[in-house]
Amino acid sequence: MLQRLVFLLIVLLIQSSFLFEISSALQEGKTCILNDNCDAGLHCETCLANNNLRPRCSRTQPINPISKVKGLPFNKYAWLTTHNSFARLGQVSKTGSVILAPTNQQDSVTSQLANGVRGFMLDMYDFENDIWLCHSFDGTCFNFTAFQPAVNVLREIQVFLENNKDEVVTIIIEDYVKSPKGLTKVFNAAGLQKFMFPVTRMPKIGGDWPTLDHMIQQNQRLLFFTSDRSKEATEGIAYQWKYMVENQYGNGGLKVGACPNRAQSAPMSDKSKSLVLVNHFPDAPDLVVACRQNSAPLLESIKACYRAAGQRWPNFIAVDFYKRSDGGGAPQAVDVSNGNLICGCDNFAACKANGECG
Repeated sequence: MLQRLVFLLIVLLIQSSFLFEISSALQEGKTCILNDNCDAGLHCETCLANNNLRPRCSRTQPINPISKVKGLPFNKYAWLTTHNSFARLGQVSKTGSVILAPTNQQDSVTSQLANGVRGFMLDMYDFENDIWLCHSFDGTCFNFTAFQPAVNVLREIQVFLENNKDEVVTIIIEDYVKSPKGLTKVFNAAGLQKFMFPVTRMPKIGGDWPTLDHMIQQNQRLLFFTSDRSKEATEGIAYQWKYMVENQYGNGGLKVGACPNRAQSAPMSDKSKSLVLVNHFPDAPDLVVACRQNSAPLLESIKACYRAAGQRWPNFIAVDFYKRSDGGGAPQAVDVSNGNLICGCDNFAACKANGECG
């Protein structure tokens, strides 16, 4: 009986400690009860994988770099990127089938865009006489691995670009589409062609990209990359590894202190490619463990890849479950990269509008 009274007293004390704090928004790291308790750009979650039982306010959004500086080359910015952006937890296939394939994100692409995600990794396949977002077995899409027609998600991006005239978005396609001009047709159907940044303006030998503000002024605010080399010649869609280096995805990219290149990519140190993509996610996505992976290990990963890439900070930081962390998470990693790229600070929050570290 005494133990029960002591337990109830402890619970009451903990609850009472919230009374003052929940009357106003809470900052990152503060104990919370609900998402609404936290400041904008934060949500309330518990990271059991780090043995933290207290729910705390954790970040869901990076600082948007264009809020301070828009005049630098595109390759001098970092962007939060979602791996398998379309593979939403709990989603039912548009075929009507239950999805048996892995899921990698918690929310829609529209929600991801609202939270500052600007890079999207999409797997595209020929399926049901259309282009679908899908996982596969041996390169084949099935009802139980197909999520939805690609045009649906591409239209979400089209709406965002129409409504946000200063924003630039990148789409990186794992491309299994064999139908003639299949990608071009689906991009046209989604109304995205008018935003496309032309391949002819992409630097071929490691030079700087056009400035972000010039890309915005020209309304060339959408970058497409494909894993299919032939599409650059046939459809004018950039072959990914001609323009960027990329570290190994999955478990092979999670080795502490190492940053090996993906097999299709040139070595991370190859500066003839101006863009750097860092993957940081396991072979099998894990919602529970993601909060730990997206915290301190992610920061260590981007630092290891900075060294491997010849002292270049990543332009794209790709993760599963981007909202999951034990505090700053993937948004913090993007801020660290932007701080170093833009003004030489360890955090973008310290950068001034003139590009100096304050």
